[in-house]
Amino acid sequence: MITTTTPSVEGHNIVEYKGIVFGEVIAGVNVIKDMVAGLSNIFGGRSGTYEEELIRAREQAVREMEQRASMMGANAVVGVDIDYEVLGADNGMLMVTASGTAVVIQ
Repeated sequence: MITTTTPSVEGHNIVEYKGIVFGEVIAGVNVIKDMVAGLSNIFGGRSGTYEEELIRAREQAVREMEQRASMMGANAVVGVDIDYEVLGADNGMLMVTASGTAVVIQ
C-alpha cells in the first residue's frame, strides 16, 4: 500500500477514487510514564516515554487507515493528514487520527 501526503503518486495514474478513509487510535498514558516524563520536565531534555507512545499511536493509526483502504479495494492512500489531540479530564489520553483518500492507482 502506497501512502503519501501528496495528492497524487508520481509515476502512477489514479484510476478510481474509493472515498475518504480514517484510522483512529486513543492511547492512555499511565502514571509511571507520567512520573518519568515529569523528571524530564524538571531536569530538561526529551521525554522518551511520551515520544515512544506518540510514535506507536501514529503508526497504528496509519496502519488502520491502510487496512480500511484495502478493504475498500484501494491500493494507495493520497492526501494523508495526521492529527493529534489530548482527551480526558486530566489530559491523560492521546488521540491520533490519520485520514486520506483511498484510491486505485496504475
